[in-house]
Amino acid sequence: MRRLFSSIDLMVRLLVLAIILASVFPATGATREVAQDVSSAAIFVLFFLNGLRLPRAEVVRGIGHWRFLVPLALWCFLVMALAGKAFELALAPAVSPLVALGFLYLGAMPSTVQSATAYSSLAGGNVASSVVAAALLNVAGVFVAAPLFAVLGGGGAAEMDASGLGKVMLILILPFALGQALQTRLARWVGDHRSLVSWMDRLSIAIAVYVAFSGAVEQGLWTVIGAREWLVLLAGVVLLLAIAFAGSWITARAIRLDRGDRIAFLFAGAHKSIAMGAPLAAVLFPPEVAGMVLLPLLIYHLLQLVVSAPLATRLARHPLPDASD
Repeated sequence: MRRLFSSIDLMVRLLVLAIILASVFPATGATREVAQDVSSAAIFVLFFLNGLRLPRAEVVRGIGHWRFLVPLALWCFLVMALAGKAFELALAPAVSPLVALGFLYLGAMPSTVQSATAYSSLAGGNVASSVVAAALLNVAGVFVAAPLFAVLGGGGAAEMDASGLGKVMLILILPFALGQALQTRLARWVGDHRSLVSWMDRLSIAIAVYVAFSGAVEQGLWTVIGAREWLVLLAGVVLLLAIAFAGSWITARAIRLDRGDRIAFLFAGAHKSIAMGAPLAAVLFPPEVAGMVLLPLLIYHLLQLVVSAPLATRLARHPLPDASD
């Protein structure tokens, strides 16, 4: 059991722990206000660190690979967002409105950085393309995901008014810009404290998930959603995951990318980021809403890691033919 537990991704373990804590000891009343303030501060630190770690030179080099980046961005922010909207409409009669809305929110999110790159490397893909693409998609996601979600969601989504935009600017964009500005001064410190920075990343995400699910638990998450609705939710996430992986693969082949870039496109195109989704939900929604909207993304994130490990191993053992074959 200890070996099995240690083999599970650390971020997955932290997310499960955050959900369990929120279910048993939810932050309510005055405690919730304190927890929200702590979460906002943690999110600020998270995006500040992201700004410190993304070298500007890599961004400039990566932007030049337009044949890879443009289709990937269109896939992540357009095709997947429209797929999420389709799932929202299709599942609305079978699940609660906020859970259905969560499928649109899931579709509008950018790719992961760490897991997409790790599995691309394991599968023998182009790691440089994966790193830069995932990083750029996350930067773009700060500006694109929330407005895209608001537009496609109509009246049921978060209102991107002056207040909502101000929160995004203050808690997400400002710290990232500060990190980029202080990069030359603090890059060495980040390099010398990689383990600490990594833990700060994970804890920031876990805190955001805890606060969101505390609100949802207070609203009766585990009683409002019945067994049938959980089955529909799980089936919908599995189907969307299959579409994401198959569609990414077919798209990469259709635009005739080479082997390394096809693998990088596969994982970057299919993965969705809880690292962006949880903090953004904490900014856009009150906790009781955020927890319900995050459900599809959270389940998707856990399943994408389960699927990616054997898939990457198989790709590593069975090299792909060239795109021209």
